Amino acid sequence: MLEKLETEIKIRGFSKRTLEAYLYHNRNFLGFIKKEPSQVTEEDAKKYLAYLISDKKYSPRSSNLALSSLKFFYNEILQNPAFNAVKAPKLEKKLPTVLTKEEIKQLINAVKNPKHKLLIQFLYSSGLRVSECVSLKIDDLDLTEKMGKVKHGKGNKERYIILSENLIHNFNDYISKKRDSSKYIFSVNGRPITIRQAQKIVKGAAVKSGLRKRVFCHALRSSFATHLLEAGTDIRVIQELLGHSDLSTTQIYTKVSTQQLKKVKSPLDTL
Repeated sequence: MLEKLETEIKIRGFSKRTLEAYLYHNRNFLGFIKKEPSQVTEEDAKKYLAYLISDKKYSPRSSNLALSSLKFFYNEILQNPAFNAVKAPKLEKKLPTVLTKEEIKQLINAVKNPKHKLLIQFLYSSGLRVSECVSLKIDDLDLTEKMGKVKHGKGNKERYIILSENLIHNFNDYISKKRDSSKYIFSVNGRPITIRQAQKIVKGAAVKSGLRKRVFCHALRSSFATHLLEAGTDIRVIQELLGHSDLSTTQIYTKVSTQQLKKVKSPLDTL
């Protein structure tokens, strides 16, 4: 039955990561419930979600992904209403981690490997998701126009990105010394580096830099958005650069712009 799920996901053009996640969660559910998909009931669905939250200690975000994976299969492919009444747990309303400009400098300066340094600069200066960054090809960049194109962003959408002048200078230097002939910017033995490898690079740089904040790839994207906002960039332009479908997703950065908050005068100082 899961072959039908795989076929439908491919037909709809979902990403490879979505395919893997949906297959993973549906396979785990069937292993837990030990029933044929057509026999699954609402009680089975609720029992499994309770198991994920209470026993497996899934976060609300992970639980929502599992539930979305299961609802897609049972509602849209099998027409089995078992998951219709299952409510998704409320997501935690956490503010994104944002580094200051000084912390970004500290992070970049701590890295000596040119490839690793350029990866961090791309994540921050263009606001890329890590999956987009490792998939970038040399031909995706127009250095003259200082623009690039993400061809397979979230939801398989294309969008333009900006290229920093400093990044272009470092990119040209890096490419001139690149040993393999891969079309990918960040490659090992002709193949693009993996998301996990990119994450390890950023984590390693954070350790070397001595930063006390928890630094990860998405924090660089969040910092890009926040610093643009603080510089007065229109939020709809930031939305476009980040590839957000909904403006409300971008608006979270208005809540973490400490520069804006610092402009507010406390009423105590006006007494």
